[in-house]
Amino acid sequence: MADFESQIAKSQKEVAEAQSKIADLSARIDTARAKMSQGTDITLDIENASLDDVHAHSDLMNANIAELIMGLDDVTAGFSKDFDGLRSKTGWEKFVGIFSKQRAESLRAERVRAASIEDKLQDLISKSNTIQAMLQEQLNELGRHKNQVETNLQKTLVDREAAVTALEQIREEVKALDPEIITLETKLSTATDAKQRAQLEAEMAALNSRHNELIQLEQVKLSESQTLERYIEKGKTWLDSLQNQIATQMVLLNKLTTDTKQRVVLYDALSKSLKTAQQQDVAHKINEIGVATDKEAQVAMAAIGAATNSKMADMMESHEEHIVFARKVLEEKVKADERFARRFEKIVEQHDSNAYGEAS
Repeated sequence: MADFESQIAKSQKEVAEAQSKIADLSARIDTARAKMSQGTDITLDIENASLDDVHAHSDLMNANIAELIMGLDDVTAGFSKDFDGLRSKTGWEKFVGIFSKQRAESLRAERVRAASIEDKLQDLISKSNTIQAMLQEQLNELGRHKNQVETNLQKTLVDREAAVTALEQIREEVKALDPEIITLETKLSTATDAKQRAQLEAEMAALNSRHNELIQLEQVKLSESQTLERYIEKGKTWLDSLQNQIATQMVLLNKLTTDTKQRVVLYDALSKSLKTAQQQDVAHKINEIGVATDKEAQVAMAAIGAATNSKMADMMESHEEHIVFARKVLEEKVKADERFARRFEKIVEQHDSNAYGEAS
């Protein structure tokens, strides 16, 4: 398994680059919005190539983080094997036991005391928390941009509604002018009096001027409506992309959070199991010594036995609560794993088959 520290550093770099690309696209939308507010014509610059670049980089970032999470799963699974090794004797300890059972037990006890399961598990949880913080930061950033884009889109939808309403009003006025123009043209064609014709021609000129003015306004409003529509469609595309990225981050974060809970349960179980094993070893030794000792030793043993029984009773009473909690965490993990596997099917398949670098 690759070095976690370098993988985490790589993921942090990819997250920073992804955030930079996301911020760039959001800035383009803001710039376009500012230009429209000033009445400046725009060509909205959210090109498919730029969007594809963001998607490709986000996919790469998420794949790397998914690998980190699955790597943490592999390390966690190895703890049970490590702990089994602590509970049993090594080959050397068994060999020493042939000559000195006490010396063999001493070697094993020293190995157990020196074991770093707690340190390893705490380190694993620390790495989980580092990845979790990275994912949460990215999720917060995506949420911020999503809210920003949504706010802009709401304003633009209002602006486009106003532009369409104005366009309809202009067209209605143009439509109303047509009968007036036709009526004047008819009057002009039959008028013979010079003064009457001059008056009609003046009215016709005014109507034509207004008609031309309205046609120009119609073109302006039509262009404005098209620009706003283009902005809205591109903004919706970017908003949809952000929502998809948020969904992916939430799947990753949910699995990692659930896995961390499971590691805490594992740590608790390993610690209690190790303590129980040590207590049992002490009890066996006391029993062996007690057979060869006097009444005073038997009294001491009885006291120790009573204390052990009391401790075991406490553990048994808390056992049900611990098991219920552990089962709940495992159920949550199964659900989180299923969501994760659906979202990252290809990565899971590569991980499970160790098929890295092979053609798809």
